[in-house]
Amino acid sequence: MKKVAVLTAGGDCPGLNAVIRAIVHRFHDAGGEVVGLRLGYQGLAERAFLPLPLAAVSGFLTRGGTMLGTSAFDPTREPEGVERCRAALADEGIDAIIAIGGDHTMHISRKLVTEHGLPVVGVPKTIDNDIVGTDWTFGFDTAVHVATEAIDRLRTTAASHDRIIVLEVMGADAGWIAVHAGMAGGADAILIPELSLTVADIAAAIRKRHARGKRFSIVVVAEGALLRRDADDPGAQVLHEGGSGRYHFRRLGGIGEALALALEEELQVDTRAVVLGHVQRGGIPTSTDRILATRYGIAAAECALRGEFGGMVALRGGTYTTVPLADVHGIKTVDPETLRDLELLLV
Repeated sequence: MKKVAVLTAGGDCPGLNAVIRAIVHRFHDAGGEVVGLRLGYQGLAERAFLPLPLAAVSGFLTRGGTMLGTSAFDPTREPEGVERCRAALADEGIDAIIAIGGDHTMHISRKLVTEHGLPVVGVPKTIDNDIVGTDWTFGFDTAVHVATEAIDRLRTTAASHDRIIVLEVMGADAGWIAVHAGMAGGADAILIPELSLTVADIAAAIRKRHARGKRFSIVVVAEGALLRRDADDPGAQVLHEGGSGRYHFRRLGGIGEALALALEEELQVDTRAVVLGHVQRGGIPTSTDRILATRYGIAAAECALRGEFGGMVALRGGTYTTVPLADVHGIKTVDPETLRDLELLLV
């Protein structure tokens, strides 16, 4: 193994540069070469290469975003996309691809491995922590830290004005960020996709707080939660119109405002919505994410150096390992034990 290409694809998150840095250091130590691919798999298809010597990654451990840029480009959905990627690998003498990304990137990588035989190692990244096969993804801890700080700040202004404040956080179809930030910040109600609460349930919990003399409340809602008025309402996710990006992926968002309006109507209490949005994905990674990203980068580089392809590096039960990309599909939702704890908090 002499030369590897590394890419970042999908949404950005804190820790991406730390992974790239670790890969470069490990390959340099082994006498190998690393090239970056600009804008994910698009960089491979279009041969947008960036040499990555040690000097290129100096100082990048603490930087947010990705030095390589990112996109959702899927060569399996583009005319001759896979053939272009295969030819680029051969012409440039690249022995393997290390693909850093979320569930969509792992889906693309799985197809490239299982259907087209390309040499890919996956590295899981997402602030949502919803990738199957690994206990934790880097970016998640930073997002929870940012959301928790927001709750701490919103609590003081909510208390000053006797208001309800609804904080909408990211998370896609899983409630990991909402649950962890909500618990850490002492939220008074948490609404997530995995727990079928209604506006009526949350209103009842807030009325109990009012009865105890608490005149303000903080409600945290995950962007992918269902908005349900009552037990008879099947509910639906709140989506932006038109989809997002090259392939028109659905775009979640807006449930915070919708829930705030519904609670204000139900309780006749001044209610405001705050959407935390991309603040959760930007900025410097926490120390936890820097360490996790670095360990993932080293593990991925060592897989490539051993010639072990078709796997995704993972952290399972405190041990760094690999899982087959063929098994990485679906959504990792919040575990039942945490859901039970969450239900106890809604009092």
